Amino acid sequence: MNSIIAISISFVLSLIVTAVLGYFLIPILHKLKFGQNILVDIGPKWHAKKQGTPTMGGIMFIIGTIVVTALTLLTCKLAGFDAFAELEVLRNQQMTRLFAGILMAFCFSLVGFADDYIKVVKKRNLGLTEIQKTIPQVLIIAGYLASLAISDSTGMYIPFYGKLALDSIPGMIFFFIFGVCVIYGAINAVNFTDGVDGLCGSVTIPVGVAFCVMGLIMKNTSVGILGAALAGSCCGYIVWNHYPAKVMMGDTGSMFLGGLVVALAYAVECPVILLPVGIIYVIEALSDVIQIGSIKIRKKKVFKMAPIHHHFEMCGWNEKKIVAVFTAVSTVGCIIGVVLMYFTVNK
Repeated sequence: MNSIIAISISFVLSLIVTAVLGYFLIPILHKLKFGQNILVDIGPKWHAKKQGTPTMGGIMFIIGTIVVTALTLLTCKLAGFDAFAELEVLRNQQMTRLFAGILMAFCFSLVGFADDYIKVVKKRNLGLTEIQKTIPQVLIIAGYLASLAISDSTGMYIPFYGKLALDSIPGMIFFFIFGVCVIYGAINAVNFTDGVDGLCGSVTIPVGVAFCVMGLIMKNTSVGILGAALAGSCCGYIVWNHYPAKVMMGDTGSMFLGGLVVALAYAVECPVILLPVGIIYVIEALSDVIQIGSIKIRKKKVFKMAPIHHHFEMCGWNEKKIVAVFTAVSTVGCIIGVVLMYFTVNK
């Protein structure tokens, strides 16, 4: 077995597992009456037809990604192929980044699950308050960053510069402050992207593929396997989430995706690569910030509705067109990110 075979297995298995899970999970969500409550006062009025569509569908790709990654890594080991570095120091760092990252993403999904549960079961439309979301998110981020610091995994690549060592006290302070800002921003940016059928899952497919390629560039097969599992599980999820969606991922799914995308960026030791690779997430988050800032300062809107995918809906774009265009932009950003990573690592 080699890296390409292991990565291919991860992609195909995660796609199949996630797609098949839909046959069992969606009827269960229907039976439990875990239907989405659409707030037409903060979204396009025509989204009212989505009322009652099962939510928490992100459970499908959470299981698909985690289980398949674990199975693929185990299969590699049984086949005598190690997905991690041979050098013990690098091996420990790679394992910490991978497994701590997956755990971080899963913990974020639990926060998202609590939010979805309150919305759907407790019938509180807004779910958790901002402070109720933020406190556990920051604690999870702090725990993840602490695990990286303990394993001496604080260094990071900077495009056009090379690797930046952050082992001094000022460097460690920067590492934690920068990490909290980047991770908190990323998970919420991915959450903003989930607002149109098939959008968040579709734009994340090229992101997973990009990190898969970066893993190969860095000769870190474990990252390639996780990236492939992410891309494959998103493909399997889209089987059920494409327009008109039969299930929605909910905060359960979007927070997991946000956490895993960040985990992959840290796994390739280059969190700033999220700027090109996660270009759609960045645009979605910025559009919301710009809209809120403009309303508070100028008393005027910049967009017809924010986040920006709703602006294009209000301009007459249908959901399929939005998904296609945004996914194309995401793909271009991912290609740029891969090229930057290649020349940075081989500088």
